[in-house]
Amino acid sequence: MPEISMREAFGRALAEYGAVNEKLVALDVDTAASTLSNFFAQRFPTRFFNNGIAEPCMVDVAAGLALGGFIPFINGFASLLALRALEQIRTCVCYARTNVKIAASYAGLSDFKDGATHYSITDLANLRALPGMTVIVPADAAETAAWVPLIAEFDGPVYLRISRAASLPVFPAGTLLKIGKGITLRNGRDVTLVANGSMVGRCAQAAQELGARGVDARLVELHTLKPLDHELILQAAEETGALVTAEEHSIIGGLGSAVAEVLAETRPTPLERVGIRDHFCPTGRNLDTLMDACGLSVENIVSAALRAIERKA
Repeated sequence: MPEISMREAFGRALAEYGAVNEKLVALDVDTAASTLSNFFAQRFPTRFFNNGIAEPCMVDVAAGLALGGFIPFINGFASLLALRALEQIRTCVCYARTNVKIAASYAGLSDFKDGATHYSITDLANLRALPGMTVIVPADAAETAAWVPLIAEFDGPVYLRISRAASLPVFPAGTLLKIGKGITLRNGRDVTLVANGSMVGRCAQAAQELGARGVDARLVELHTLKPLDHELILQAAEETGALVTAEEHSIIGGLGSAVAEVLAETRPTPLERVGIRDHFCPTGRNLDTLMDACGLSVENIVSAALRAIERKA
């Protein structure tokens, strides 16, 4: 069963860490009740700044706070932060090297009721291309909460991609997270499923389905899209000989592209990419139905794995 939503886990964790580090401040753009940065606002009203409906201005304010020695977490919808505020993020955060943390909520297709204008299916491509930006995509609520203190203590810009929804719990209790180091959640010898975000849980289900068909699938979570864990990718390529990437994002410029770049430059290996093809997605009745309709189903992952294994020959 799904756990609490990623956004709720993030909001509560941010408020909890605010009690530990008085330099932590939070900013929002009239969406605190949606991003759940309101947990922080209620607890620390003098350290919370509502900037109105003005994402680019919020980024500039956060850059100023960072230069003043604070640790600002800006909160908003991923679709708007990664597009409307991208120029400010590029110039005032990455180019200026300010210590701003970007909590991008309602990511992927998780705002399923509001349609293509509110989906963020190209944000990872946009953000990972920016020099100096660290990009993190947690798999479930527990992992999302665990990243908050680590990101706060990390010196440099970070983009944290947060789903509006709950995801299948997959994060092992007590697991130590490290930026740039992926996690092998399941060992296997025939094919490696590589995923981040909500697709990690779906890949875990796909691995079970593949097992029922006699296929031994490895499952790797690459929570850090940038910097990418090249070593873990190459190890999987050498030991299983076939890979599948799965992401709640366009197949252009995201996880699949990043893994393909590593393999093309170092060890060409059969790779199948599961993601949103080059199209906009419609409004959905619910998130699971929409993801299935957009090519992100468990069966899509299973089929991709069987194709990748066939290509090994």
